[in-house]
Amino acid sequence: MDITHLTPDAEGSIEWPSFSNDKKAVVTLGAFDGMHLGHQAVIKRVVELAHQHDAFSVVILFDPRPAFVHGWAASHHGEEPAVQNVDAEALTSVDDRLHRMEQFGVDHVLVVHYTLAFAAMSYIFFLGRLTGKLGMRTLVLGQDAAMGKGREGDVKHIANLAAATGVFELDVVDDRGPGEVRIPRDFKPEAPSEWGEPVDPLADATKAERRAWSKKNQAKAMRAWSSTNVRYLLAHGRIQDANAILGAPHSIEGEVVHGEERGRTIGFPTANLGSDIAGYIPVDGVYAGWLVDGENRWPAAISIGTKPTFSEKTGLNERVVEAYCITEEWIDLYDHKVRVEFVGFLRPQVKFDGPDHLVDELKRNVEETKRLTA
Repeated sequence: MDITHLTPDAEGSIEWPSFSNDKKAVVTLGAFDGMHLGHQAVIKRVVELAHQHDAFSVVILFDPRPAFVHGWAASHHGEEPAVQNVDAEALTSVDDRLHRMEQFGVDHVLVVHYTLAFAAMSYIFFLGRLTGKLGMRTLVLGQDAAMGKGREGDVKHIANLAAATGVFELDVVDDRGPGEVRIPRDFKPEAPSEWGEPVDPLADATKAERRAWSKKNQAKAMRAWSSTNVRYLLAHGRIQDANAILGAPHSIEGEVVHGEERGRTIGFPTANLGSDIAGYIPVDGVYAGWLVDGENRWPAAISIGTKPTFSEKTGLNERVVEAYCITEEWIDLYDHKVRVEFVGFLRPQVKFDGPDHLVDELKRNVEETKRLTA
């Protein structure tokens, strides 16, 4: 898979590459944050159509996420985020998304540095460049896709443009998932108070109860397969519901650093991730999952907490991620870049009446982790 990084100029224009005069391209575009089942359906369709028409499969990947750029500008007097400003809301790193695209068999990924000037371009001009430069014969989009200035280029307008010009086709993929969900507007992470995997608060609610809940929480209807929904679920400890949308365990990556080593003194040494963590960190709590180091993977009980100290990179309080690997052997992981995968929520963070009570609870956490990862 070929990867090309592109940066718009001050006016938002991009020097698009040319692949071949004799071979067309099937194209899609977006941030694809989380690479959930909806994203997978779109990208698989791109690869399928490219094979059918002997064309290149091309993904235009926006980095940073458009939502992050626009949100930052709205709260910083129109300024765009700098390179050192970290998008703490991103579900997955760009490298992780690229790896998944390669697994799906994509030929070319064009990583476009998303800017406000680029966002202000007309969708008609933008699509004209894709047909003229990339040789786009088919554009594949999800049902809710929109692009260009003011998001004017929705599926309906693009379909009309394709029909009027006859230079490309639009293929719309069902990427919404089963039904709709309701997500509170401007939700904040909220740690579960009970032991065990949290359940959907509206699972058994009547229509009247759903309306009351939506009104109280200023909730809005949203498609089930969405990055926002995954983010909401992870922010409330609902790991299994999030993983069902992702089609795989949610994961984060970071380098193992030296911690305070308090776990070692009670027989539970942990791998502590440094502050530069890629991927969305779920709400505080103790989780079951896996720790992956290259080809090696071990079941792990994972603890997540929040420090009172402030991170200048994210603008948020610093998070602490510690993973206890369930293995008979001593593992030296210092300075290793590892992946932590989540499979279930075990319990909230609580204070215990001394080390003996803590050890007893940790033993229970280990047994439950073994069950969930078996």
